[in-house]
This record gives sequence, structure tokens and C-alpha cells, in this order.
Amino acid sequence: MRDSWEIRLGGTGGQGLITGGIILAEAAILDGKNAVQSQSYGPESRGGSSKAEVIISGDRIDYMKVKEADLLLAMSPEAAKKYIDEVKEDGIVILDSTYVKNCEPAKGKVYRIDISRLARQDVGREVVANIVALAVIVGLTGVVSREALEKAVLSRIPKGTEEMNKKAIAVGFQAIEEALNAA
Repeated sequence: MRDSWEIRLGGTGGQGLITGGIILAEAAILDGKNAVQSQSYGPESRGGSSKAEVIISGDRIDYMKVKEADLLLAMSPEAAKKYIDEVKEDGIVILDSTYVKNCEPAKGKVYRIDISRLARQDVGREVVANIVALAVIVGLTGVVSREALEKAVLSRIPKGTEEMNKKAIAVGFQAIEEALNAA
């Protein structure tokens, strides 16, 4: 397992990717790793572009921007188009196939997971698609422990949504396990 990860989460405003980046960085810190997180988004509050970057390392982090991602999560066609070429040759690309269609990355191992559909149908609310996505990332990479992810999620979510978010984590882990078994 690699010691350092450069992760980019791309989508649109309202998908919770900024919060997802913060949660992932907090989970890394809970696991005793170093982490930095940055974000950018368009001027629109919903529907504009949104990007979170997280660098996680067992060592000191000297540069706080992702140049070429070890992992790209694209939850919108626009994010896929914009960031797909900025993935390392041996990187990982996770596409939310609910919305990202007709995208063929030139490099990286590609996983197409219906993240938003799973959140909507299996959890009951698409608003937790970001949590499903984080579980997919952690289940695939082991970048942080499942326990740290759950603890970080539960510390960030609104009171009263704990069970829904725990279910979203379980759905994400199940989705990536099924994808890996099918490969």
C-alpha cells in the first residue's frame, strides 16, 4: 500500500464534495497520518463546479496542491472532462456513472459506480452520495481505516442523520466490494 495519496474530488456545488474532502482529511488525521485539504468552487451556490483536493501522507507534506492525482473521483460530466487528464499513469479514476457517461480516461484504472443512484435508492437520499463515494474510495484504497472514516463522518454530519450516514458508508463499501469481485 502506498504511503502518500493525492486525491481530487470533482463535481458540482451541492454534491457535498468540499465536506467530503474535509472528512477524508480528518479521517487521515484520526489514523495518525498527515493531511492537507484545499477546495475551490464556482460562484454559484448549487450547480456550479466544485473541487476538493486532499493529500494524505505518513511523511511531511511539502506541497499542498494536487498536480497529478493518484485518485480522481468525478461526480459530474464537467468534472470528468476537466480533470480526467490530470491523473497519474497508474492512478485510479472513480466515475459516478449515474451522471458521468461516455468518458474514457487515457490513463489510470477506471471504476464506474452508480454512486448517486445508490445513495438515492439504497439509502433513501441522494444528499449522502458524497458519503457513499468516500466509502468507495476507502474500500478501494485503504487510504484511511473504515473506523476513522466513520468517526470523521459522524463528527461532521447534522444531528439526527447518524443512521442514514452509517447506511451510506455500508452501501459504499458494498458497492466497491461488488465491483472488485466482478472484475
